[in-house]
Amino acid sequence: MTTILENLQFLRIGWTDLLEIVIVAFLLYRVLLVLQRTRAMQIILGLAILGSLYGLSRLLDLILIRTLLETSFQYGAIAALVVFQPELRVALARLGQSRMVRAFQRLEGSPAADDIMEAVERLSQARWGAIICVEQEVGLGEYADTGSAVDAKVTADMLSMIFNPNSPLHDGAVLIGGDRIRVAGAILPLTQATMKDRSLGTRHRAAIGLSEETDAIVVVVSEETSQISVARMGRLERNVSLERLRTLLQGVDPALKKDRSSVSNPVTQS
Repeated sequence: MTTILENLQFLRIGWTDLLEIVIVAFLLYRVLLVLQRTRAMQIILGLAILGSLYGLSRLLDLILIRTLLETSFQYGAIAALVVFQPELRVALARLGQSRMVRAFQRLEGSPAADDIMEAVERLSQARWGAIICVEQEVGLGEYADTGSAVDAKVTADMLSMIFNPNSPLHDGAVLIGGDRIRVAGAILPLTQATMKDRSLGTRHRAAIGLSEETDAIVVVVSEETSQISVARMGRLERNVSLERLRTLLQGVDPALKKDRSSVSNPVTQS
């Protein structure tokens, strides 16, 4: 009996082991939240089946199958980094936007909130399409090179002029930092998530795509319906009222509800 107890001593779990389990579980949970709406999830399920087959081949001593799978796994790890690069990037960005991380960040509203709201109201009434990105903690410099530098103070007139259908910059996005329009006509990354609502256009997909990679607040005005939508943290809130928009731009409501429905569908209705 003493010998058995001595052999089982390695099974004792200390507080460091529990800490490791919690950290790994949290990271896996965050990654799965991102991947479950993408093509990567289907491939992961396929890899899980191959993993089960590998375990069976070891159990039954199926040498040929085991050797083939071991070779595939060795090179597959490198291939996965290349194939899943967009999903991994989104997962890491979303990890930085988690509640735990945001708790240590100082959240401030946009100093140009009133001007943005006035411009959005005008654009909605005129049915002029627009996409306005308001920078938060994560910089948008990576996307600035895709557009034209403006560096002008944010005003409703300036935003209306940029998104006038006759303007050469109206099809791109406006990047706002502080109270300055930094860039106009910027091209944003499109989300890879499966969209259930087929009525969503390129602007909406671009807004979700940027909000997946950064913590920016992205305001979209639809030229077809004149509806106002807001994307943040990988979710799109549609049919947003001006009062709701004010709340978001002023930083009064920084956290999203993390209910089950919000995870399965990146689009919500107000």
